[in-house]
Amino acid sequence: MKNIFSLSIIALVLFSCRENTSISVPEDRIETDTIVTKSQKEITDPKETEVWDPEPKAISFDTMNVPSDAIVLFNGEDLEQWIATKDSTQAGWTINPDKTMTVKPGTGDIQTKRNFGSVQLHLEWKAPDVLVGDGQGRGNSGVFFQNRYEVQILDSYQNRTYANGQATSIYKQHIPLVNATKPNDQWQTYDIIFHQPEFENGKKKTSGSFTVIHNGVLVQDHVEILGTTEYIGPPKNSPHGEGPIKLQDHSNPVHYRNIWIRELK
Repeated sequence: MKNIFSLSIIALVLFSCRENTSISVPEDRIETDTIVTKSQKEITDPKETEVWDPEPKAISFDTMNVPSDAIVLFNGEDLEQWIATKDSTQAGWTINPDKTMTVKPGTGDIQTKRNFGSVQLHLEWKAPDVLVGDGQGRGNSGVFFQNRYEVQILDSYQNRTYANGQATSIYKQHIPLVNATKPNDQWQTYDIIFHQPEFENGKKKTSGSFTVIHNGVLVQDHVEILGTTEYIGPPKNSPHGEGPIKLQDHSNPVHYRNIWIRELK
């Protein structure tokens, strides 16, 4: 009799456990799944996910493939958009009959009269016609944004130098993903997206960034600008606003053509 009673108690306990056992699902998971399912069931018309406004502005292109919303900085006619960096006088580089311009060694850097913030810059350059020197001494120039941040210009075709100083490097900060440099008898194309850093109360709030496409190849993929691109020492981050685009005179007769810029608002 006692054994029968014990077995009955055990059976009752097991049955109670089985009745009360359930799978616990977090409430937020239940809510999310319900919303997704509900949303999917409610949207039956493709027009419900179409956005018509604002409509992107249409732009056109000229014979040089310059977009209509760009500011032309050099088209081969003159240097009216540029001044000498050292004294703000008229830029002294050479304009050639083929509508290119060439660094005139010793005249110094040149920069735009206008200041810019975040931009898309297009420029084409070619190494000197006669190869002289090696490493940093061969076809060296550079394009600076806001007079502080340099994307290196250098004849890096079969010309070894330190990797964070070769063509398309963010000088002394970021090595390019690949070396896409063509021989010195061919023109090089840079398309650069620059987002300026932001400062607040005298301190950097948000770093700037560079994306660089060299001859159609992505070589810098939205990399962080650590600060000014210094030849000696670490980057600096003094507060500043908009600034000019600067081209460097590094004593090498580098050629330029077809330079235009689009402001990113």
